Amino acid sequence: MAKKSDFTEQEWESLQKGVLGAGLLVSLSDRSFFDSFKEAGALAKHVAAAKQSNTSELVRELADVRGTGFGLTSSPDKVEHETVEALQSAKATLEAKAPDELEPYRQFVVDVAQSVADAARGGESAESGAIERVRSAIG
Repeated sequence: MAKKSDFTEQEWESLQKGVLGAGLLVSLSDRSFFDSFKEAGALAKHVAAAKQSNTSELVRELADVRGTGFGLTSSPDKVEHETVEALQSAKATLEAKAPDELEPYRQFVVDVAQSVADAARGGESAESGAIERVRSAIG
């Protein structure tokens, strides 16, 4: 079972940025002021639940995150580009160092994105497109 100490700082940052970026990407795909609060809450709640109860030790450690890796003024294009890049890097890292953790990580990322999409009504097509980009990036 892999854990944080098995990865470089840069690899770990990519793993975390991929998770949180997936949620942000979905949220930014259909921006609405009030929906953003619901979606941020859903993201935080999902990550907190994973920290407490996910069966993967790696996912539990990844859920112990202190920031998103994005600034408050990050553009949607920047969030998308950096999230896709982080997810592709995370996939390659896990394939090389912890292949048994790739599926739990992939599921965590997709579940976070879906939780954000489900948090508020409206924008389903834009959010579905964002989730599809996340799925494609993580394989």
